Amino acid sequence: MPDGAALVARSAQSTVASLFQAQVRIYPDRIALDDGAQRVSFVELDERSRRLVTVLRQRGVKRGARIAILAENRLEYFELFFAAARLGAIAACQNWRLAPPELAHCLDLVEPTVVLVSPRHQAVLESAMESPVDTILFGAPYEELIAAATPVNPAFNSAEPEDPLLILYTSGTTGLPKGAVISHRAEVARNLVMRAEFGFAVDDSYPVWSPLYHMGGAEYSLSTLMSGGKVMVIDGFDARRLADIIAAEQLGWLIVMPGMINVLIEELKRRDVRPRGVKVCGVMADLVPPSEIAEITELVGAPYANTFGATETGGPPGTANLIPIGVAPTNLSKQQSRFCEIRLVDAEDQEVPDGEPGELCIRGWTLFSGYWRAPEVNAHEFRGGWFHMGDVFVRNPDGTFDFVDRVKYMIKSGGENIYPAEIERVMMQDSRVAEVAVVRHADEKWGEVPIAFVAQRGDDLTATVLLERCRAELAGYKQPKGIRFIAYESFPRSASGKVQRHELEKLLTEPPADN
Repeated sequence: MPDGAALVARSAQSTVASLFQAQVRIYPDRIALDDGAQRVSFVELDERSRRLVTVLRQRGVKRGARIAILAENRLEYFELFFAAARLGAIAACQNWRLAPPELAHCLDLVEPTVVLVSPRHQAVLESAMESPVDTILFGAPYEELIAAATPVNPAFNSAEPEDPLLILYTSGTTGLPKGAVISHRAEVARNLVMRAEFGFAVDDSYPVWSPLYHMGGAEYSLSTLMSGGKVMVIDGFDARRLADIIAAEQLGWLIVMPGMINVLIEELKRRDVRPRGVKVCGVMADLVPPSEIAEITELVGAPYANTFGATETGGPPGTANLIPIGVAPTNLSKQQSRFCEIRLVDAEDQEVPDGEPGELCIRGWTLFSGYWRAPEVNAHEFRGGWFHMGDVFVRNPDGTFDFVDRVKYMIKSGGENIYPAEIERVMMQDSRVAEVAVVRHADEKWGEVPIAFVAQRGDDLTATVLLERCRAELAGYKQPKGIRFIAYESFPRSASGKVQRHELEKLLTEPPADN
């Protein structure tokens, strides 16, 4: 018989699956999912996910196994989430925007036992898989398996709080994506933090148009369903559908990103939409024109989230600040979340005083569980028992902190993270490239876009050739929006020989020379 301490520990082991099951018992007939064509109740979603558990077990999926999914936003995505949650397995959410070589890397990294794929993305999956993997195709093949399967008992749950639930990919500074491992514990904590700091009600709805391979898609959908709310599933950004939802539904968080806000503004104004109720709107305020922030908040009647977080951290460290309705902000200082600890440190990991830039380090319950199969990276990034975000901030005397720069020059373009090394790696495959450096450039629509500076060997290399190579190897959003050819000697360098990207960015104010 277990001793008292073991029983006490077991009593604290709620997971994403068990919390969702509680909502099923309380609200069996409440709508959980609505994609505009089909409405699925909590009890229906639960039963289908329990049938999927049986299907996956028959195919060898056990606790700790990875199940890859490559699909657009669709109802079946959530069946996988909760089936994996019960099994203690890991849903590895694949980015369908990646080129086949990038996708192949992501699949090889996690070695999935099973891959679930939609017909839309079946061809790219087949071109990316280097060895056969058990695959289930959504549509008729999937439905036949679900119909024939016996659902597992509602009490079945093999997971524990620290078990991984999701692998979401983040671009690596080496140019290849890393798999961020997010546990049940982190997902539950992130749910509680966002509800506490943003004041979301338990039954507020959430429209998920952001891809479900993103934190903004997967995480806030799971949060909503764990709390008994409804998720409206949208196949990508659709201003008309979002306008309909804003008019009809009580929403907690309406996520809108740079490059898309103006489109939604025009749709809301054109139709004179009257919102039913929105608690908070927006994300990435630093990359949005202040006038757009003022206008969208007035149109939806909700403040704008002036946040700073990451896939690795969830909403924290900066989730405690909202821009009031109708305000065009001149100051975007962040307020620290009440549910984490942070430090700003120098290159020797010593805390810096107020007013001096330092890398932000964080610890707390919302943190991820490290990068999949990257022990050396984890040892470095978690040194001292703090996760080093790789972003530089300055702390103000009032305790707020201001963003300075991204340590590794990450480019944030329309909600997507782009690391220059990804583009540079592809361009350097051409032997005629002697040097290349990709820098950020401000863009009215996307916030930031990548621009490449290239030095060539000889004179027969053209921008067209390099752009064609990028289109073949990289996702569309990673394509450089311009290429500047300069002499090798013109690359500004530090005393150690490293290219000084900030000096290259200054050159973008000058007209380009002919290629």
